[in-house]
Order: sequence, then structure tokens, then C-alpha cells
Amino acid sequence: MESTRPIRALVRGLDALTTLNQRNGATVSEIAQQIRLPRTTTYRILETLTHAGYVYRDPADDRYRLTILVHRLADGFDDDAWVTQIARPCIDELGKEVMWPVAFASLSGTQMLVRETTDHRSPLAIERFSPGVRLPLLTTAAGRAHLAFCPAEQRESLLEILRRSTNEVDKLAHNRAELEKTLEDTREKGYASAVHTKRVSDEISMAVPVVVGDRVLAAVVVRFAETAVPFKIAVERFIPKLREAAQRIKQTFIEQQLNQPRSRSKAQAL
Repeated sequence: MESTRPIRALVRGLDALTTLNQRNGATVSEIAQQIRLPRTTTYRILETLTHAGYVYRDPADDRYRLTILVHRLADGFDDDAWVTQIARPCIDELGKEVMWPVAFASLSGTQMLVRETTDHRSPLAIERFSPGVRLPLLTTAAGRAHLAFCPAEQRESLLEILRRSTNEVDKLAHNRAELEKTLEDTREKGYASAVHTKRVSDEISMAVPVVVGDRVLAAVVVRFAETAVPFKIAVERFIPKLREAAQRIKQTFIEQQLNQPRSRSKAQAL
């Protein structure tokens, strides 16, 4: 069987990504020299990667740097498996306690992806969402929780992509001072909140991050009607329970990670 010829443009793009991964940013000339291509060809490769969201050009020093999307490509973590094994029981238990819909969302690209939810089991859900729904970062409690507690480098990469995105119209994307104040307030309180206008009653969402080391794994979110649960009462009633659920998920995740090498060693011994 005849082997397939490699796509040269793709190989060159991967070479450029590899070079950027080895450096804290690089100029067009530096990358061109490293991958042995003409400067004009290298520039087109970098601009293509920028358009795709994997690279951005820092206006401060005119150097190209990787975005968080590249990190997610290399993550290699089985989200679905650990959501099912770890998060779902905690979310179900929390949903039974608070009655209002509870969700579990993690970063996917430049949005938050709802991995698990109790919407269809909650008798108080104003709207019912299913797993797979994508949420914006800047206007939702889940997104704000992630931005507030993720590493600064990751946050800057995400905000740079959002700033250049024509789909992101939220004013916070263009008002950095207001955004920083919101994120600082979120870090100080330990949870994020957002208000969403609805026909009958505004809906409030509150989210607590699940943080392991310097990584935000996900956010645990509860949604409720403002007319049914005033904000101050919701903080007292829901936030401690959200934190408990986030802590259980974190602890179980850590224990599972510690047990994995041991399990693999036993399997190899057999």
C-alpha cells in the first residue's frame, strides 16, 4: 500500500508551534531561522495560526505567543470519564439538597461547556438545559469563576482571543478596568455570580471553582429565580453547599490521580 505524502503546510505549522512552545514568545525572524523557512512564509504560517486562535501577537513586544487552545490540545485528559465518575454523584446530591438546578461546567476553547446538569431532575428549573450547552466566559458565573481563579497567563490568553473575536460583544471585553474589578471581587468572595434577565423573574447564577494546584478543573453552578430567593439569602444558603461539593470533587480527583500510577504498576506486574 502506497504511503500518504505528508502535507507540507501542516508540518510547517506544527514546526512553528513547537518552536513557540520552547520559547516565551518569538519574532517572525527567530521562528523563520529556527524552522528554516523564508520570513514571508513564516509570517503567513503565524498569521494562519493566529486566525485559528492558537497563537497571538503581543503588541507590547511584537512577539508571537501560544494561546490556551494549544494547552487544551496537549491536555490529554479524559473529561467525560472523570465527569461521570466523580462529578455526577456530587452534582446529583447537591441538586437534591437545594432543589434548584445545579450544573458542572469546564473550559472548552473560549467558552464554558456544561458537562453535567440536574436541570431535567429539578422541579424549580426556569429553563432546562442539557449537557453540551456552551456558556460565554464574561457574562456567566461559571465563566467568571474560571477567569478569576485560573493562572494569569491563561487568563490573558483567553481575554486576548475574546478581544479579537467578532462574536464577543459584551462590554466587559472592551472595559478592562470593570472586568478586573469583577474578577477581583470574585476572588475576594470565593465565588462568582451573574444575573440573567428573564420574562417573569431575573435568574441568578452562582459558581464556585474546583481548583487543584494552579489549575481550574471546572465550576459548580446553581441557578435560581431572584424573586424566590433573595441574593443575600442565596449566598448564605447555597455558597457553603457549592463549596462542599467543589471540595468533594477536588478531593476525589486528587485521590484518583494518586491511585492511577499504582494501578498501572499492578497491571504491568500481572
